[in-house]
Amino acid sequence: MREILGRRRRLLSRRNNGKSDQFSAALTFATAWQWPVLPGVGLVGAGRRDGVSCACPDPECTVPGAHPFDPGLLAATTDERMIRWWWTNRPTAPIVLATGAGAGASGGRAPCAVSLPSVAGARALKALDRTDIRLGPVVATRDRLFILVAPYSMEQLGELLYAQDWVPGSLRFHGEGGYLALPPSDTGLGQVRWERAPLPGSAAPWVPDVEAVVDAVVAALTRTGVSAPEL
Repeated sequence: MREILGRRRRLLSRRNNGKSDQFSAALTFATAWQWPVLPGVGLVGAGRRDGVSCACPDPECTVPGAHPFDPGLLAATTDERMIRWWWTNRPTAPIVLATGAGAGASGGRAPCAVSLPSVAGARALKALDRTDIRLGPVVATRDRLFILVAPYSMEQLGELLYAQDWVPGSLRFHGEGGYLALPPSDTGLGQVRWERAPLPGSAAPWVPDVEAVVDAVVAALTRTGVSAPEL
């Protein structure tokens, strides 16, 4: 029996990157960085790159595979035992971050995010670099870029947007009660990746305040005349 179990573990470890990469990433996010995460609903039809669909009941799901379902968003945790149990049972499940959520006894909170379409986002990143604004990690999907920022309140965000002369309609804000998929999740819109990867190390990566990012992104889009599509 011991030999059979050992063989099974070796077979599991040789599966596609889904198990080892997503399990270890989820464990790092939750236990080293204290970011509350949970498994996304995932896909059906995996193995057929065309024709995969979300495992949720909504046939028109706009974020296939990359959102909470069962368990729901409130189940997001930094508890190592839950992370191990979830990804042992669902090794290819997407990793979903509960943005702005508290991290239990640590007293910290997960980062939030500002997202915009990929083409406009690439131009905005270049503009941010030119102004020497320090950025933290940036997450990318096929269609959008997600700039991670420090947690903010809805009141803080409202005041910030009110102060702008113009805010692109394609900007989205992922604050408390929101979520986003983290690398290396595989979703119906392709694999989630790092556009700007965190620096190696055990500590949670630094992220900028939302004010600096929104001001610079809006200014960059206004100055360059970028018309970001409503996605």
